[in-house]
Amino acid sequence: MKASAPADDPTIPRGLVILLGTAAAVVTVAGMKAAAWLIAPTLLALVIVIVLNPVHRRLRRRGVPSWAATLALVVLVYGVLVTFGAVLVVSLARLAALLPRYEDLARALLADAVDLAGRWGVGHDQLRQVVNSLDPGRLMSALSALLGDLAGVTTSLVFLLALLLFLSLEASGVDVRLAEIAKDRPQIQDALGDFARRTRRYLVVTTVFGLVVAILDTLALAWLGIPLAVLWGLLSFVTNYIPNIGFLLGVVPPALLGLLGAGWRCALAVLGVYAVLNFVVQSLVQPRFVGDAVGLSTALTFLAVVFWAWVLGPLGALLAVPATLLVMTVLVDIDPRAGWALALLRAPQRRKGHRRRTASRLIPPAS
Repeated sequence: MKASAPADDPTIPRGLVILLGTAAAVVTVAGMKAAAWLIAPTLLALVIVIVLNPVHRRLRRRGVPSWAATLALVVLVYGVLVTFGAVLVVSLARLAALLPRYEDLARALLADAVDLAGRWGVGHDQLRQVVNSLDPGRLMSALSALLGDLAGVTTSLVFLLALLLFLSLEASGVDVRLAEIAKDRPQIQDALGDFARRTRRYLVVTTVFGLVVAILDTLALAWLGIPLAVLWGLLSFVTNYIPNIGFLLGVVPPALLGLLGAGWRCALAVLGVYAVLNFVVQSLVQPRFVGDAVGLSTALTFLAVVFWAWVLGPLGALLAVPATLLVMTVLVDIDPRAGWALALLRAPQRRKGHRRRTASRLIPPAS
């Protein structure tokens, strides 16, 4: 009697899994981009609650009622947001009044650049046509629009207030819920706790150093005579949350105004001041305090900034690191089989203790 043929292998081919996963990712990203108006402020509110949750706990331990602690934190956060928005609106209004004065200076500067290029053998007529086609007024308007996008953080104050209030109320019961989850899925509790700790440390350290850089930039710009030094200091504080390219975004407007108002020496002075502050504070001092709290590779961090800015807009660039940490937590950290992805995405650990902890997480627990 013949042996029966083995049953067909029910395993889905790996190529099909990759195609289905890619298609699902494209659909998910498209949905996120369409719902950016909802996702971006929700993510901002979640990050704020995560950062302030330890303060809420300390107030509760000192006998402050839960509703009073929540209300105090919400009022504090919105006081900061309202102050930020007020300074931004006033500064943008002054900038709009100053920009028309620089249009003629910008045209003269472009003409001088064309003449200089012509002396070096570059086609004079073609450059002249390009310069004539450029409208400095449009460039200045684009600069105002770029700065105005930063005000979008405070445009949905009512929606953000409701989110902060509700998320703060829910945060008081997070520990109980995580304890219930840990009974069946302890890796989920560990992953979520690690996400909260890393996000909190990253944002706190970035905020402190951002304030230091902003104050130093404001004082330096005021000493150099750059108009609206407070606005550019505020811009440097905000762009400090954007890894790798935030420095470039923050230095362009004051350097451009210095070039138009006082010449190339003033512009070089602005670039020099920003370069020194960025290198010393953000490249030498800040990483020592942040350490391995984030643990993302440099290439992944840069791609994350570009990706989240495209998906969620300017607010996505500011929240690129927390958003990436959240995605990694949901898709990688909670899955014991995804250790290979964790090894590829995380930056190399510097300290032996951290390397041992990472290695223990990469090894799946025994069944």
